[in-house]
Amino acid sequence: MNICVTGGAGFIGSHLVDRLIALGHTVLVIDNLTTGVEAFVNPKAIFKKMDIRDKELINVFHDFQPVYVFHEAAQTMVNSSMDDPANDCDVNLMGLINVLEACRHSGVKKIITPSSAAVYGNADSLPLTEDIHGEPSSFYGLTKLTMEGYLTVYEQAFNLPYICFRYSNVYGPRQGDGGEGGVISIFARLASEGKAFTVFGDGEQTRDFIYVDDVVQANIDAMNHESITGIYNVSTNTATSVNELIHHFSKLNGKEIDTVYAQERLGDIKHSRLSNIKAQKDLNFVATMNLAEGLTNTYQYFLDEQGAQ
Repeated sequence: MNICVTGGAGFIGSHLVDRLIALGHTVLVIDNLTTGVEAFVNPKAIFKKMDIRDKELINVFHDFQPVYVFHEAAQTMVNSSMDDPANDCDVNLMGLINVLEACRHSGVKKIITPSSAAVYGNADSLPLTEDIHGEPSSFYGLTKLTMEGYLTVYEQAFNLPYICFRYSNVYGPRQGDGGEGGVISIFARLASEGKAFTVFGDGEQTRDFIYVDDVVQANIDAMNHESITGIYNVSTNTATSVNELIHHFSKLNGKEIDTVYAQERLGDIKHSRLSNIKAQKDLNFVATMNLAEGLTNTYQYFLDEQGAQ
């Protein structure tokens, strides 16, 4: 069937496109290549360089007639949202609305899109469940929480079903230095180059790291469960500190890695761990990649990148 993936030249989006094409679907990738990489786009996909805020998007949808839309295009950097909240809002909210309008006017069956663990802010009760009322500590988290409201109203008002995933910290091959899970890609790149790490804070802050292939599977599960809509955490429900990551990378690197500790960044939360019980129950989703193997795969990707230069 015809499926559109916005942000399909990006980290998560390109892996999702690969899986959809392997399943036999016809895939349209829409990406403005601001952070995406055209070389990541599967050669069997149809690629259109376009910004999700472009008013011509509705005509593209009318011509292609996607059955499902995976909306992965977004501004994903917390620090950038604090530096330029207007741009964060423009991409993550106005871009979303433009995609939603294109969906409802072209008969899309369902939209599947990520929110973020950042919507929870510094919530006290871990693991975080979908029914917790979030108090975001960054503009990025705020725009993601607001987009959930838009999705709900579009379903109620225009009968556009959705699944919105609150991803925990996604990592894996092809990830850039930005984004929520970027600490792993930053560490993997620095380790592959033999350089020191910089940690913002004391390193005891924890995150729930999930491998990109597991995130892709969650998206496929969402597509296959046609009648299910709503908000779902996608996570491992396991907390890992930054200092633990450093220990893992030291083992992979075969020696202790020099680490510099710097001041905490504005908008960063201290601890995050997401419950995945709802996704297990409704979507039969279970993360299968363990952290050690996932880090090995990611580190090897960056080593291979170094060798190719």
